[in-house]
Amino acid sequence: MTLKLYALCGEDRSRPFSPHVWKTMLSLAHKGLSCEVEKVGFTEIPKLEGGFSRTVPLLRDGERLVRDSFDIALYLDEAYPGRPTLFGGDGGRAMARFVEGWSQTTLHPAVMRIALVDIHDMLGPEDQSYFRTSREDRLGQPLEAVVAARDDEIAAFAGKLEPLRTMLKSQPFIGGEGPLFADYIVFGALQWLRVTSTAKVLADDDPVALWFGRVLDLHDGLGRSVRAA
Repeated sequence: MTLKLYALCGEDRSRPFSPHVWKTMLSLAHKGLSCEVEKVGFTEIPKLEGGFSRTVPLLRDGERLVRDSFDIALYLDEAYPGRPTLFGGDGGRAMARFVEGWSQTTLHPAVMRIALVDIHDMLGPEDQSYFRTSREDRLGQPLEAVVAARDDEIAAFAGKLEPLRTMLKSQPFIGGEGPLFADYIVFGALQWLRVTSTAKVLADDDPVALWFGRVLDLHDGLGRSVRAA
């Protein structure tokens, strides 16, 4: 049975931008699994699969529903053990947990401060209203106030990637000689920025930019299938 993945998009349904959905899209490709991708907006998510999840990615595999990109990756390795591993064992799972914590506490807030208004402008009218209200309630200020220091955030972004930059001096991927789910975690954050914003945060010859290009090229260029903003 074909797997089905629900992916978040704006008004242009050809441009999925959720970092978490991108983690899952690359995870499925890593496992060599084809899937049907249904593109949805923010306000459609609570109606999916009987209200199973308030967020995407949401994966249906036969009768099984799995939400959350990390849980989906764990499920794929368990359900399809004969295909390439996403973690490479207990150590890889532990490493991925650390990388996800770092990405979501360091990279995601920075992307949000850079691209918040850009994301809003990608949405249809109903989703724009939801997005503005929910994000302003969460952040305690207007979207425009959040991005007021956007230029400073862009200038500081590369420095947040120094741990990854140092690692990439000795290996081509976070996973070593080849990618693992930990690579897809960081890729998701940078792809989120690439698809939603024109901000240039890395020099072309930055080791992180070169790594990002390698991940964009993986799985027949899946990451490049959506053009940059």
